[in-house]
Amino acid sequence: MDTSTAVGRMFFQVLGAVAELEHALTSERTMDGLAAASARGRTGGQKPKFGPRQVQLAREMYDSGDCTVQQIADEFGVSRPTVHRFLGKTVHAQPTGST
Repeated sequence: MDTSTAVGRMFFQVLGAVAELEHALTSERTMDGLAAASARGRTGGQKPKFGPRQVQLAREMYDSGDCTVQQIADEFGVSRPTVHRFLGKTVHAQPTGST
């Protein structure tokens, strides 16, 4: 395609307009699908790794002092950051007392 001629430039612009139209249509369909899913009560994103009972069990395991975060993660098949997130964003060391 020779874009130095009037016909070449026009053809190039038409291809650009078609690509822009296709992008806009895809975006509209995506937004329509998200709105329809939202109306049905669906939310996006990945399902939580822990259910309420598992969070409680992980908290009990950690609070007992018998298990490390890594052991809890291995038990539930998740990563250490996932355990930290479900235990309250970060797990702080218990203060040993004031001197």
